[in-house]
Amino acid sequence: MAMSINDILSLLMFAAFIGLIMTGFPLAWVLGGLSVLFTAIALVLDIDLGFALAVDWAYTSLSVNRIWDVMKNWVLVALPMFIFMGLMLERSGIASDLMTNLGRVFGRVRGGMAITVTIIGLLLAATTGIIGASVVLLSLLGLPVMLEQGYRKDLAAGTVCAVGTLGILIPPSIMLVLMADRLAMPVGDLFLGAVFPGLVLGFFYIFYLLFISYFSKESVPIPEVQDRISATVILGLFRAILVPFGLIIAVLGSIFFGIATPTEAAGVGAFGALLLAFARRKLDRRVLNDVLGQTTTTTAFIFAIFVGATAYSLVLRGLGGDQLIEGALLGLPFGPTGIVITILAVTFLLGFFLDWIEISLIILPLVAPVVQSLGFDLVWFTVLFAVCLQTSFLTPPVGMAIFYLKGVAPEGIDIRTIYRGVIPFIILQLLGLALIFIWDPLVTWLPAQAY
Repeated sequence: MAMSINDILSLLMFAAFIGLIMTGFPLAWVLGGLSVLFTAIALVLDIDLGFALAVDWAYTSLSVNRIWDVMKNWVLVALPMFIFMGLMLERSGIASDLMTNLGRVFGRVRGGMAITVTIIGLLLAATTGIIGASVVLLSLLGLPVMLEQGYRKDLAAGTVCAVGTLGILIPPSIMLVLMADRLAMPVGDLFLGAVFPGLVLGFFYIFYLLFISYFSKESVPIPEVQDRISATVILGLFRAILVPFGLIIAVLGSIFFGIATPTEAAGVGAFGALLLAFARRKLDRRVLNDVLGQTTTTTAFIFAIFVGATAYSLVLRGLGGDQLIEGALLGLPFGPTGIVITILAVTFLLGFFLDWIEISLIILPLVAPVVQSLGFDLVWFTVLFAVCLQTSFLTPPVGMAIFYLKGVAPEGIDIRTIYRGVIPFIILQLLGLALIFIWDPLVTWLPAQAY
């Protein structure tokens, strides 16, 4: 079947998006600029060449109304508060206390320090949700200790990278907030649906580290100096875990039991992080100014992308891009399950070149309606999509966790070492993705209990 002019323009618009992202030009300007450019192209084709196209300046101006709808969305109010909570917790010093106390308990276990880093990463993921902060913090606290104890360099680097990415999946996750907004679905459903998949990935990491510790003892030595486990050590560990665990219960528990909406829970989390920093005497004017400044910058960056993505998506849909993708997917010679697998495979490959924000704002809204029309649960698919995107933080050449680690890694940890280290964890994440795909109650059970 011959392609229409709309199909050609849709493909060109998408190809231009992929190509310009590779240049490193700011994403918001790329998206907004392409919407203006292809509106002008549509006008030229309509007026000068006689093609009847629906896109013109009046049509593209609808972006203003759509942007207004985005800006007044109460769900997105949670974004700056979750970001503030994560940044303030980073300054409170709880990760350092956790590292010290967990290290004392697991120091006698072969691979104990790597397991300690994994457990701290799980707790950080459930309290911060900011990949850059988690990876940098774990790199500064855990990586030097593992290297000093004689851990294989690639294993130590891969552990820090992989564990640090759990924050983008385990709630409160800003990625899940963005996805819920794009798909007009309750963010609480996604938060609850992502809890078990995130924990499963964490257990996969721990199992892998124990496996390596048993079969490759030279890669994971036991430290020569080991603290004795005493009541004081256990009490110190209990106190260190109690603080972040209490905040997790306050945020996620209030959502699960219907006490607060996700937006209200974000406010509870932000206030709790502020009180925690104050109680630990880590809060002063400089810290508060830094955290507020970083929160504002991060939020502005995300909302600028929202503006560009809104305009881009509108023009792409006006050119029939959504119908083109729907027709291409439904025309595949597979059943519904094969179509979902194809979408996840393409998403995994796009993660090598695109960041999660681009894929969440552009790709997900185009494929999710197709999946829903095939009879699949949208919460289940969105969490699957999120797990797939988490892998994009580890895959070269645009794996952001790799660059975060390289920026603070000690000498001897180069890019090749990090790449070797993350490969086993990428395989583990794909195994986790397969398990979630096969056994959907991992995602659907908890939201069903809450409602």
